[in-house]
Amino acid sequence: MKKMEVIIKPFKLEDVKVALAEIGITGMTVFEVKGYGRQKGHSELYRGAEYTIDFIPKIKLDIVVNDEDVDKVVEVVINSAKTGKIGDGKIFISDIEKIVRIRTGETGSQAV
Repeated sequence: MKKMEVIIKPFKLEDVKVALAEIGITGMTVFEVKGYGRQKGHSELYRGAEYTIDFIPKIKLDIVVNDEDVDKVVEVVINSAKTGKIGDGKIFISDIEKIVRIRTGETGSQAV
């Protein structure tokens, strides 16, 4: 099993959620986060004063999938989240050692 941490632009959340549901991925955890990469923030003008916003609002999705579904999920996320502009996001994939559903005690893929 793999844990996928997906960082996307906030307005792309619904597109990604719908696209993932179409391939059978229905469980995820969503976080509102802030960060920056190569874009390094931007400047804005407010009441005549310019100020810099260092951290850009993003959405982070945590999704756990079976090993055989990773490539399909990556493709779906890229196709649904990509704008072609800087700051589209990243996908981090790591191994999951064990999963346990608290309510039933199920483990592994049955717990997802």
